[in-house]
Amino acid sequence: MTATNSEQSTLSVSDSPFLQELVRQIRAYDHYGVYKSWTDELVLGPYVINKKQKREISLEGDIDPATKLRILCFYRAIASLIEKETSQLCQVIVDLNHEGFGWALVWSGRLMTVCRTLRDAHRFGFNSLEKLADQGEKITQSGIEIVQHFPEVARF
Repeated sequence: MTATNSEQSTLSVSDSPFLQELVRQIRAYDHYGVYKSWTDELVLGPYVINKKQKREISLEGDIDPATKLRILCFYRAIASLIEKETSQLCQVIVDLNHEGFGWALVWSGRLMTVCRTLRDAHRFGFNSLEKLADQGEKITQSGIEIVQHFPEVARF
């Protein structure tokens, strides 16, 4: 079902540095080679969830480990791009409670570059690849600007 959503997208993964990095992060966690033969768009398929599909996802019970990994990969892709642009090492932590509330933090040295509150993490996803790329690039650019504004704090 999500593969169909990503196939309708007009954005190619090769057009977006963020989507390329996100695919790299996801494939890095693929210890058994499941995604080896998958296209990049298919790998990103679980990130594309329309409003109707989101409503169908239950908020009861613990968050699915695959969803937690999707969230972690999203923020690791952001951290990786901040690192590439600023040459400052970034760390990521995603802390979620069983109800789907929590934080995603990206920091460099003593500088918090990204701090996002997460709600309804069970339903983490975007309407399209374009929205996924746009949101990822927007957060990444914000983190880069913070590191560039406070470089002495970002250094170890």
